[in-house]
Amino acid sequence: MGFTDSLADYFGFEEHNTDVRTEVIGGITTFLAMSYIVVVNPSVLAATHNPDGSLAKPGIAIAGYTDAQTVQMIAVVTLVASAVAMLVMAFYANRPFGLAPGLGLNAFFAFTVVNPNVLGISWQTALAAVVTEGVIFILLTAVGAREYVINLFPEPVKFAVGTGIGLFLAIIGLQAMGIVVNSGATLVTLGPVASDPRALLAVLGLLLTLALYARGVKGSIVIGILSTTAVALVLTLVGVVTPTTLIGGWAQPGGFDASALPQAQYDISPLVGAFAQGFGNIEAFGFALIVFTFFFVDFFDTAGTLVGVGQAGGFLDDEGDLPDADKPLMADAIGTTVGGMLGTSTVTTYVESATGVEEGGRTGMVALVVALLFLVSLVVVPLAAAIPQYVSHIALVVVAILMLSNVTAIDWDDLTHAIPAGLTILVMPFTYSIAYGIAAGIISYPIVKTAVGDYDEVRLGQWLLALAFVVYFFVRTSGILQSTV
Repeated sequence: MGFTDSLADYFGFEEHNTDVRTEVIGGITTFLAMSYIVVVNPSVLAATHNPDGSLAKPGIAIAGYTDAQTVQMIAVVTLVASAVAMLVMAFYANRPFGLAPGLGLNAFFAFTVVNPNVLGISWQTALAAVVTEGVIFILLTAVGAREYVINLFPEPVKFAVGTGIGLFLAIIGLQAMGIVVNSGATLVTLGPVASDPRALLAVLGLLLTLALYARGVKGSIVIGILSTTAVALVLTLVGVVTPTTLIGGWAQPGGFDASALPQAQYDISPLVGAFAQGFGNIEAFGFALIVFTFFFVDFFDTAGTLVGVGQAGGFLDDEGDLPDADKPLMADAIGTTVGGMLGTSTVTTYVESATGVEEGGRTGMVALVVALLFLVSLVVVPLAAAIPQYVSHIALVVVAILMLSNVTAIDWDDLTHAIPAGLTILVMPFTYSIAYGIAAGIISYPIVKTAVGDYDEVRLGQWLLALAFVVYFFVRTSGILQSTV
């Protein structure tokens, strides 16, 4: 039996009506669609500093290492953690799903959890929360408690989370691009796009990326980022832009930071195992809230993605469920746990997997191809630090627009759904916190249900969750505690 025959036998090509060529094409397609995360995840998670050493953007900052070196470390961890998750997906779940650190959860990590102006906990403790969430996910998946967990959370909140995260990503991306800036009069306003070449370039790069995506060009986000970076490099070389400036309140390189290229940082030892330090000196309730938020978003984002991509691939049964869903969920859970141990935020299943499925990919061979391509991408790790954030964050705005479509699943004609969903969506971007948005929806759901006489539709667990969040908000905003964690 040849190698190709062995692959066909192991992954069940005949059963799924596919072949090696189709699976490889599906894997390459999925890789091109989701590979932007290699650049974007490090730029979101890593802290940046002003020339005077003050903090410009919250995130992971490692003593003794430059911002560029930290970015490269996180890029390595991103690739390795993603590959591990996809190898589990390939050989254990045998499904064509790609996995990587999730957009939205990495923003929650950097802009809410470790942000000194919000929760302000250490990045090590944030990683400890990721690992804890991953272990809980593994245990719940192993004992088959998925259905109970899904039923515990109000349906309108589940449907609203995706749209809320989309708006949250949008404001982060638009600020980084210089399109939206701070305003003393209106909080935010339009930036000086016409007079700032970086902001203008970011707008043009965004429009190019959206145009490519609309035309169905494979790898459109990657092409858009790399094309915009090339123009930024030219503008830097001819002196149109300066090496460093403030955009959206962040210190930004003016173009392609070529100085980072010869300083490739593959030693990730400062990140690996750092989560263990994070378990010291934690405040139980605040830590539990962070773990809960990571778990909630990861669990339901993954469940929704599996169903959506499964539908595109014809994997669902007559009841609309994905058979053996616990297996791909386990791949997600293991990826999250390993990722937290290595030094990145929560790993989740990517909706971009649908692109590979549309090309005919049907088995874990697709995930295997994507995993191998991610490992090969380790050679371009220096690019993660060289690409300006105002360019890489184009991806956040593109993904944000796509996530807004989730709003159509909400029953807006039913006020007991519209109110919790609306609060979830609105509170997320305006408080700069995914956790606060989820909490607002969970608190309001039993209240409005009871108000209209539908109290029998509210489960005891939902009341307990709502009460826990009320206590948290009181403690958080009353001044009783100076710091949550």
